[in-house]
Amino acid sequence: MDKPRVIFPYAEAGLGHIMPMNSIADEFEKLYGDKVECVRSQFFTESGDKKLKKFEDRLKGEALKYTKHSAYGFFATFNMEFWRVKLSTWATMTFLVLGSRKRGYRHMDELKPDMVVSTHWATNYYARKCKAKPLTAMYCPDAKINPLFRYPCDLVMMSNPMGYESAMKHHSKRLNNDNFKLVPFLIREEAFTVYENNLAVTDSKAETREKLGFDKDKFTVVLAEGGYGIGRMEKICKIILDRDLPVTLVPVCGRNAELYEKFLQMKSKGKTDWRPMGLVDNMFELLTAADLFCGKSGASMTAEPCFFGVPQIITKYATNIEMYIGRYYVEVVGSALKIFKPRKVADKIEEFIAAPEKLEPMKNAAMAQHGNYGAEQCARQIFGLLCTKYPELKN
Repeated sequence: MDKPRVIFPYAEAGLGHIMPMNSIADEFEKLYGDKVECVRSQFFTESGDKKLKKFEDRLKGEALKYTKHSAYGFFATFNMEFWRVKLSTWATMTFLVLGSRKRGYRHMDELKPDMVVSTHWATNYYARKCKAKPLTAMYCPDAKINPLFRYPCDLVMMSNPMGYESAMKHHSKRLNNDNFKLVPFLIREEAFTVYENNLAVTDSKAETREKLGFDKDKFTVVLAEGGYGIGRMEKICKIILDRDLPVTLVPVCGRNAELYEKFLQMKSKGKTDWRPMGLVDNMFELLTAADLFCGKSGASMTAEPCFFGVPQIITKYATNIEMYIGRYYVEVVGSALKIFKPRKVADKIEEFIAAPEKLEPMKNAAMAQHGNYGAEQCARQIFGLLCTKYPELKN
């Protein structure tokens, strides 16, 4: 008997969809790779179909618009709620790129899926509509199940308790105890390794800072605005450099090469250790060196600092989805502050430099969430669904 094919289709619409997919694909393959065929699919580009590539480019473009113009992001998410699940999904898939919808069905069938595991609503939609009719599982990385994530799916999972309880209350006709599960946040396995190597053993940031070439005793702030590096980071950094605060300042620009080049031209007056970075592969290590993180409230942008016990200043909400994420960490967890004005962010950083003990309550609140991370439970939920169709896999 051929092994069931489990497809993990990637969608480039922000790192908040890519990172969870890496996490669940790694864990599922580790646990069940001997029983199933795990296929990682660059869904929108691997076939060479220009319409599908254009569709993914539009997804990226929309994500960038949300970040650049918050009013547009809030309006877009309001529209989703107004037009409800099926109409919002159909209209998006039909009109975002004309002619791409049926090509998505076709390519999904070409992958010969027995199950499709999604972290983006678009690939779940194609899986539901294709001729193969595979089992479908979907992980929502947000704090709210928006209409596009409420499209029919055999198993929906999310990590935010506030969003989970709200969805169970307000969308009980679609989501129930059988098809909707609360699971730990899908952080990459690498995070646990970095944590063990840098914090769990030494319980000190000094060694990591020395390894990175930072001053081991200087207050350290890491800033990031998602993979696209668009937000209030530039204004905040300019103010701190102008004040010449005694801080190691590490802005991570991601794919925003223009901002990175601009930062390289900016100089410290002397007291600020100015460390601009572009697209990095050691973000977790940077977080273990940080006393404070500043950035917008994307799913991973809030969850990852919290995992490492790093307090956060949330500097922007791009959509009402990000607003719910931010509210969770500010109001429920208590590991973050919401400050949108760059000058007030700089004021708060200056306050924390002078009195770092003020961060302790936020740090402790973050560390209290440490057990709510990891992909194993999510992988086991997905495998359980697969076994409903292939019970012989249990043997």
